[in-house]
Amino acid sequence: MTGFQREKEELCCDGVSLLRIAREVGTPFYVYSRALIEESFRRFDAAFAGSPHLVCYAMKANGNLAIVKALGALGAGVDVVSGGELRAAMEAGITADRIVFSGVGKTDKEIQLGAELGILAFNVESERELAKIDEIAGMLGRTARVALRVNPDIDSGSHPYIATGLKHNKFGIDVATARRLAEQAGRLSHVRLTGLQAHIGSQILEPSPLAETASSLAALANELIAAGLPLETLDLGGGVGVGETEEKSLSPEAYAAAVRVPLAGLSQPLRILIEPGRSIVARAGALVARVLYLKESLGKHFVVTDAAMNDLLRPALYAASHPIEPVVPRGAPFVADIVGPVCETGDFFVRDGAIQRPDEGDLLAIKNAGAYGFAMSSNYNFRPRAAEVLVESGSFRVVRRRETYDDLVRLERE
Repeated sequence: MTGFQREKEELCCDGVSLLRIAREVGTPFYVYSRALIEESFRRFDAAFAGSPHLVCYAMKANGNLAIVKALGALGAGVDVVSGGELRAAMEAGITADRIVFSGVGKTDKEIQLGAELGILAFNVESERELAKIDEIAGMLGRTARVALRVNPDIDSGSHPYIATGLKHNKFGIDVATARRLAEQAGRLSHVRLTGLQAHIGSQILEPSPLAETASSLAALANELIAAGLPLETLDLGGGVGVGETEEKSLSPEAYAAAVRVPLAGLSQPLRILIEPGRSIVARAGALVARVLYLKESLGKHFVVTDAAMNDLLRPALYAASHPIEPVVPRGAPFVADIVGPVCETGDFFVRDGAIQRPDEGDLLAIKNAGAYGFAMSSNYNFRPRAAEVLVESGSFRVVRRRETYDDLVRLERE
């Protein structure tokens, strides 16, 4: 078994003691199972076997270079959403022909970098962006590959902040506009339309919205192919959801089975791209924190830890639920808020959660935190960001050291 399992009651990551890591690294820290990350990627890759495809890991979920390198070694591509992610992907060894660039607000410098590198595709989100890519590629004497990000007006059923496929969202272009821009792209000198893309949101736990999206894209692709446009790729985006347990998650196999049905109606074979992020890394990561205090106020119990909302923002931002376990269980179950030391009422990981009562100094593991955990962390309250640890081959290594006070003030010192 890969991931987080108990050995003699102690919670371990791929057999490596979290207590040992805490002794050597300190707390709080993020810990990731390389074996589970690789297993999750392989499941997506195998689910589309038999068809030309590329699994483009969505780097925004977790951009740690060690993780991106490990996935690249397995043949993954990446989906990037900034110039910084693009540079990090290249540093991690991802070749340009395996990189797609998404995002509604690409800057001139970002477009220039992608065009210079010759990336697989810019996922274009507006008419003006298409024109700008043509202008910048022309100044460089290049031809940029582009795919149109289609907004199919499909409800993903996820939290409003992570739903992206409805007509009132800022992302993509409607189907009618996509038809017009596809024709327009054919008249431009420095872009080449190679595909279509859609991404309707995150944390989708039922396959039907994703299958509906694939059907909409396939229908539009068939129209454009019939009109003589030489499409090469169909990018289904990401969004495969992760529940509190694997059984409550949407599996790669169920996802692939659902979208393959409409894809079978394509009038010609196209290379299928998918962009999973959370579903590859979420369950492979945990945030480990130390209990600082136990507090009781008029019958209300609080467990105060040394991790905070600046380390893991998702509960405060999305009301996201993360299973929390003591690394070594001790006391009887009780109900408490598990909170951090930041001066915000929103600084909590769970409210009125049932957990075995810890002692001061005990460790808690906040699970399913491998995605949008460290990636969304900050220095709020002038707090250094946590260390990141990768468990591999029966051992562990620090893949991002804990920040220091000197790190925080380096750019402000005169």
